[in-house]
Amino acid sequence: MAVTAVAAQDPVTEVEEIVVTGSRIAQANLTSTSPITQVSAEDIDSTGVTRVEDLVTQLPQAFAAQNSTVSNGASGTATVSLRNLGSSRTLVLIDGRRMGYGSPNDDAADLNQIPEQLVERVEVLTGGASAVYGSDALAGVVNFIMKRDFEGLQLDAQYGFYQHNNDYDGVGNLRNEIERRAQTNPAQFVLPDDNVVDGESRSINAIVGVSSADGRGNITAYAGYRNNNPILQGNRDYSACALGAPAAARPDTFSCGGSGTSFPGQFTDFVNFAYTIDQTTGDFVNYNGNVNAYNFGPLNYYQRPDERYTFGAFARYELNDRTEVFADLMFMDYRSVAQIAPSGNFFSTSELNCDNPLLSGQQSAAIGCSAADIAAGTSVPLFIGRRNVEGGGRQDDLNYETYRGVVGIRGDISDNWNYEVAAQYSRVNLARVYNNDFSVTRLGRALDVVDVNGTPTCRSVVDGTDPNCVPYDIFSVGGVTPEALDYLQIPLVQTGETTQQLITGVVTGDLGVTLPAASRTIQVAFGAEYRRDFLGSVTDNAFATGDGAGQGGPTIGFEGSTSVIDAFGEIQIPLADNQPWAYSASLDAAYRHSKYEGDLSSDTYKVGLDYAPVQDMRFRASFSRAVRAPNVIELFTAQGFNLFDADADPCGDVSGTSVQQASLAQCVATGVPAALYGTAGLNSPAGQYNFLQGGNPDLEPEESDTYTVGAVFEPSFLPGFNLSIDYFDIAVDGLISTIGSLNTLSLCYEQNDQAACDRINRNANGQLWVGDGFVEDLNINIGGLETSGFDFNANYGFDLDRFGAGGRMQLSFVGTLLDELVTDTGAGAPNSIYDCAGFYGNQCGVPNPEWRHVGRATWITPWDLDLSVAWRHYGETEIAVLGADGSLNNGGTRIDRFFDSYDYFDLAANWQVKDNLRVRAGVNNVLDSDPPLSYSVGTTGNGNTYPQLYDARGRYFFFGLTADF
Repeated sequence: MAVTAVAAQDPVTEVEEIVVTGSRIAQANLTSTSPITQVSAEDIDSTGVTRVEDLVTQLPQAFAAQNSTVSNGASGTATVSLRNLGSSRTLVLIDGRRMGYGSPNDDAADLNQIPEQLVERVEVLTGGASAVYGSDALAGVVNFIMKRDFEGLQLDAQYGFYQHNNDYDGVGNLRNEIERRAQTNPAQFVLPDDNVVDGESRSINAIVGVSSADGRGNITAYAGYRNNNPILQGNRDYSACALGAPAAARPDTFSCGGSGTSFPGQFTDFVNFAYTIDQTTGDFVNYNGNVNAYNFGPLNYYQRPDERYTFGAFARYELNDRTEVFADLMFMDYRSVAQIAPSGNFFSTSELNCDNPLLSGQQSAAIGCSAADIAAGTSVPLFIGRRNVEGGGRQDDLNYETYRGVVGIRGDISDNWNYEVAAQYSRVNLARVYNNDFSVTRLGRALDVVDVNGTPTCRSVVDGTDPNCVPYDIFSVGGVTPEALDYLQIPLVQTGETTQQLITGVVTGDLGVTLPAASRTIQVAFGAEYRRDFLGSVTDNAFATGDGAGQGGPTIGFEGSTSVIDAFGEIQIPLADNQPWAYSASLDAAYRHSKYEGDLSSDTYKVGLDYAPVQDMRFRASFSRAVRAPNVIELFTAQGFNLFDADADPCGDVSGTSVQQASLAQCVATGVPAALYGTAGLNSPAGQYNFLQGGNPDLEPEESDTYTVGAVFEPSFLPGFNLSIDYFDIAVDGLISTIGSLNTLSLCYEQNDQAACDRINRNANGQLWVGDGFVEDLNINIGGLETSGFDFNANYGFDLDRFGAGGRMQLSFVGTLLDELVTDTGAGAPNSIYDCAGFYGNQCGVPNPEWRHVGRATWITPWDLDLSVAWRHYGETEIAVLGADGSLNNGGTRIDRFFDSYDYFDLAANWQVKDNLRVRAGVNNVLDSDPPLSYSVGTTGNGNTYPQLYDARGRYFFFGLTADF
C-alpha cells in the first residue's frame, strides 16, 4: 500500500495549484498542519479490493463498522470509523464535498456508493475538521478524490475468490469439540471439507471520457457491476459451532455453546422442568443444554452476498475565461442479504392448554396436566424454545437506490480571487424485506389447538378469530407441515429514505499582503453553507408491533429533519521563506459559526503552525475545536428493542465466566424470584439480552478538542525518503451515546447505583432475554471519549542499479501506536471510566491493538512488471472484563483471555502487457492464517471472531485486467 504523508512543498518553486484535504484554500505551496495519510488508485489494483472500505480499513487509523462481514444486525451499508470513535464521527467526502447518510438505519455515509475504479486517491485526515467541513468531522475525514477529465475508453474486469484449508490448530482444540458434539447431535455439528473455495467476486467497470475540441469542456462517465457470493460460517472449522466457555472437565477446550431456542425444541416452565423431544419415541425427555442447545452458527453468513450497479458522469465546461459550470451525477442500485439462524418460537408463548390434541399422554403428564385439567382444558405454564429448521435461515433482504447530484458554477473574480457556488442533492431509498420470520401472534394461535371431531383444529378457527390458522405440531416427530409454515412465516417490510440538500458558496483569494520575512502572500477563503438532512422510515404492522418472533422487539417507523446555516472562513499566513532561522514557516486558521434549527448554535475553529528550520526537516502542530450536532437518527429514532452481548446474567449461574456474581438481595430487589437466583435459566444460551433503545430530541451537541504535534523529515542526503511522526490527542465531551447495558448492570450490582437498577426491567421469571425483560439504554449525552497515540509514516524510493538489479524499489510504511482509548459513561462510579487500548470484547467491542501497521515493498522491474509484497500487523489484545475499580484486565485464566499478535502477508503483480493493456493478479493472506477466537464476540463480531479486523475468510486470490482504447 503506497501510503504517504502530505509532505512539505518547496516554498519558492511555482507549480500547479493543488488541493489538500482539510482546507478550502488551493495553492501550490500549501502544506498540511494536520497529518494526512494517502492511498492511491494503484493500491486498489494491488490489493484486489472490489469494496473500497476493505482498502481504507487496512489503514491503522481506520476501523470497520458496518461492512460485508456483518450479518446479525447488518444495515447493508459499508462505513468507516476513524480512531474507532464511531462512524457517525467520521465525515466522508467525495472531492471535498460531503456525502449524505447512507441509510435510514445507519447514521453514516455508505462507501458502497464509491465506484472503486474511478478513485484516483483517498486522503485520510484524522482529528477535528469541523471548522472546514462542518459537523460530523470530530474523528476526521475520508476524502475520495475521483478521476476527472478522462479521455478515451477504459474497461476493467476482475475475478476473485477465497480459499481456505480447514485445519484449525489454534487455541481451544475446537475441531475435537465439534467431533465430540457430533457423536450426540450429528445433524448440527459437522466439520466442513478440508479444502473450501467460496465467496467468489466479480466486477466489471467502464470509464469513458471526451473533451470538447477547444479543450474547454469534458465529460467523464462511468458504469460498473459488482457481484459477491456468500460465505457460510459452516464452511470454516473455527466457526462451525457457536463457542461457549470451556467445560470444567475440559478447561483447555472451547465448548460448542448455542441457543436454548433449539431443535426439536426446549419445553420449560423455567422452574421445575425443561424437556426436549426424543426423536425415536416422541416422548418428552430432560433437556440438557450441553447436548441439546442449538448450534446457530453454521447458517450465518461470514460474508454477505451482494449485487451492485453504479453509473454516473462528471462534467465541466468553460463558458468563458472566467466562468466554468460543472455537474456531478451518481447513481447506485445495491442489494445484499444478511442471513442468520432460523426463526422459531423464542419462548414467545407462555402457556398451553391441557386438552391440546397435539400432546401425547406422556407429554401432558410431564408438564403437569391431570385428567381433570385435560377435561377442563386448563392452561399450564409452558415456555417453548423451538427453531424453525424446516423453514431455513432468516434473511434480511436489503435494497438501496442512491442518487447524488451536484451542479455549480465557479470562476475568477479577478487575477487573484475566485469563487464557487454549488448545490448538492443526495437521496437514498431503502426497500427492506425480512423473510422467514415467525409471527408471534400466529404462533399463539397455531399452538392453541383443540379437538374437533378427531381433527386438531386451531381455537381461532373454531371461534372465527382467524379462519386461516393451521396447527403447528411440534410435539410429534416430523409433525410440522408445509401448510403450517406457510401460515406462520411472514415477511416484515420497511421502506425509508434519507435526503440531503446542500448549498455552498465560497470565495478564495490572495490578500496581496506579504509579511517581511516571507515571499508568499496571505491566502484566505470564506463563505456560507446551508444544509438540510431528512430521514424517514415506514414499517409495516409486523415490524411496528414486534410481531416478528426473531426480531427481539418492534421496529417502529419515524421521521425527522435537521437544518443548519454555516458561515466559515480560513486564512493561511506565510511567516517566513528562506530565512537564516527558517527555510519556511506558516500559520493557518479556520473558523465556522453554525446556527441550527431551533435555538442551537455552535462555534468551531482550528489553528495550525508549520515550521521548517531547514529544507530537510519540518515541524507541525495544530489545535482544533470541533462540534458534532446530534443527527436525525440520534434525535428521532423510535424506541424499540435490540440485543446486547453478555457472558452471563450477574444474577444467574456465572460459573465458568468472568462475570461477578450479584447478591441475592440485590437480585431480588431488581425482580429476580429468590428461587431462581443463581440458576442457568436467567442466562441467555446465546449470550444475547434485550435492551430498549431510542432517540432523544433533547440531545446536546458533542464538542471535541484535537491536538496534533509532529515532524516530517525529507533528508537531502537520502533522496526519495520521507518520514513523519505525529502525536494526536482527541477528546470528545458530551458524547452522544448510551451508558451501555453492560455498564448499567455493573453500576447496579457492583456500585449499588439505584438509578441504574431502575433501568433494569426483568420479566416475571427474572430474565432479561425472554419476553418483556430488558435493560433501558436510550440515547443521552454521556461523559466523553478520548484517544491519543502516535502515527508513523515512511516512504522510500530508490534505483536498484547500484545493487546489480534493474528497476526501482518503492517502500512504504504506516503504523499507529495507540496510547489510550478512554470511555467515560458519566455515571460517576469508580468503573465509569475505562481505557480500551489493548482490549477487545464486552465494553470495548472490536479489538483495539496498541500497535498496528501496514507496509508495502514494490519492485518496479525493467520489464513492465511490478511485483509487491505487503505486511499487515495487528498487535496483541486482551479480553475486557470491567472491574469495580475501572480496570479491564480481569480475564483470569480464560482460554481466550489474549488474542495474539497477527501478521498477514499479501502478494501482487501488475504487468503492462501492451501500451493499452494491463493485467494483475495477487493473493492476500498468503499463509491462510486462522483468526483468533473468543466466546465473547457476540453480535459485535461474527463467527467467534472479528472478521471486520482479522482475515477470517482465508486466502483471497484475484485476477484482473485493464484495457484502454
